[in-house]
Amino acid sequence: MNIKQILAAVLCSAAFAGAAQANDLEPVIAGKHRTEAYVARDKYRHPAETLAFFGIAPHMTVVEISPGGGWYTEILAPYLKDKGAFYAAHFPQDSDVGYYQRSLAAFKEKLAADKDNYGKVILTEFDPASAKEIAPAGSADAVLTFRNVHNWMRSDNDQKAFNQFFAALKPGGILGVVEHRAKPGTSRERMIESGYVTQAYVIDLAEKAGFVLEASSEVNANPKDTADHPKGVWTLPPSLRLGDKDKDKYLAIGESDRMTLRFRKPKM
Repeated sequence: MNIKQILAAVLCSAAFAGAAQANDLEPVIAGKHRTEAYVARDKYRHPAETLAFFGIAPHMTVVEISPGGGWYTEILAPYLKDKGAFYAAHFPQDSDVGYYQRSLAAFKEKLAADKDNYGKVILTEFDPASAKEIAPAGSADAVLTFRNVHNWMRSDNDQKAFNQFFAALKPGGILGVVEHRAKPGTSRERMIESGYVTQAYVIDLAEKAGFVLEASSEVNANPKDTADHPKGVWTLPPSLRLGDKDKDKYLAIGESDRMTLRFRKPKM
């Protein structure tokens, strides 16, 4: 077997492993425990393909950053409960921000209402402005964040956030990032205002924290999205900030164009 044949075999094997992993996730994604409104968004968020791209497996220790209402928690928690561990790094308990308190309270109620699926969730706090651990240092196989980077930019805590991810991961661990994608050259001010972030900016944050970009995927790309809407990314569903104005137009576009990036913490 020559070198080209060997490389082809390796690539084929890797592709098959990713497909098998995506198939492995399907029973959880099809589970009756999932919120109906969340299921309706699968066509935009591609959870099986996204998590397979990140290399998530049932035996892993995984940290989800700012899980919000638990869209990905509904998939990750039951998937990892038997062989792995799942940390949900939510808003700080002592925050004086009303939205944070309401979101955290609703998340706790969600966990308490379904012990079978969420009884093993380890709830921690994520506050990039502080030194609180999202998980014990060097303990996680993967840290995942979905559509959050623009929020940390507002408080100028984006680099601190990526530094925390690096600290929580084992050497060789994975950082998976999904974020609304701005056009190249978009200013930082406009990124904060619109909720769309350039791919180059996210890569720079990760590399400054010590990560190496391993791969990118277009699984969450949306070529219909021009990323220049009156109310930024929140013009599109599910927010639809303009209400009924041009609603059909924005529904036809669908959810935002998103980058999907896999970084690796170098092995020491």
